Amino acid sequence: MGAGDAVGGELAESRRKGLSVTEVADSEGEKQMRLLLAVQGYYGQRIVDNIRRHCPANWEVHSHTFPAGLPAIIDDPDEFMPRDLPAADLLISLGEQTGVAQMIPDMVKMTGAKAVIAPADNRAWLPVGLARQIQRKLESMGVDMAYPVPFCSLTEEDSQSPYIREFARYFGRPEVHVEFYRDDRHRIGRVDVIREAPCGSTRFVAEGLVGLWFRDAVEKAGLLHHQFPCLATMAMDREFQDTLMHRAGAMIKQAVEKPIKDAGLGRASV
Repeated sequence: MGAGDAVGGELAESRRKGLSVTEVADSEGEKQMRLLLAVQGYYGQRIVDNIRRHCPANWEVHSHTFPAGLPAIIDDPDEFMPRDLPAADLLISLGEQTGVAQMIPDMVKMTGAKAVIAPADNRAWLPVGLARQIQRKLESMGVDMAYPVPFCSLTEEDSQSPYIREFARYFGRPEVHVEFYRDDRHRIGRVDVIREAPCGSTRFVAEGLVGLWFRDAVEKAGLLHHQFPCLATMAMDREFQDTLMHRAGAMIKQAVEKPIKDAGLGRASV
């Protein structure tokens, strides 16, 4: 048995009923949504590629790549903004410099976006002070903004925006369903991805857990997360007193540990 690729609130059960990912999503009231992702390099492009591969079929996913080497302060956004951007419901800013984040309000105006996700997998790319400044500006425009740190901490509870909540049904804080072999209840036979990290690491971890003894699964999940590799920073974060890479690793380990404990097998090793 291999790792599953289900997404959605109750997809593990729906998988057993033989429904496809699209059929399951439609049965749960999947919303049409237009996404625009603003990127600068490999970090953001990997997220774009993963979302395109695994998002609901009726999402439109567009991206725009900004050049590297933007100035630290953007005095004239028109100098760096494209002539046109596609209309969007949700804007996701994945720049690797503060200049991209500074242009979020301008991108919102151009696209008509109704909500923004501006994650920080590296605080240098979007410091908390700048994030608050942008958030206040967007609030004055009637646009909600989520600031997950790191991106894979996002959940539906982080925003009242229907667009952010819809995105967070599928991408954000990892959640998995674990099944065990019928003839060996202590070995993992299948891992279904319910909600995955935007970068795609959750699927990579899920595939690597099949066949493991349950007590080895949590530690192995942490190792696989690093091997993917996680691109969150290893710099110490003042808010969490930990690195964002370690914080991301802890979340996938918790995601794996929960269904094992729920299955009554006791505490997996960490």
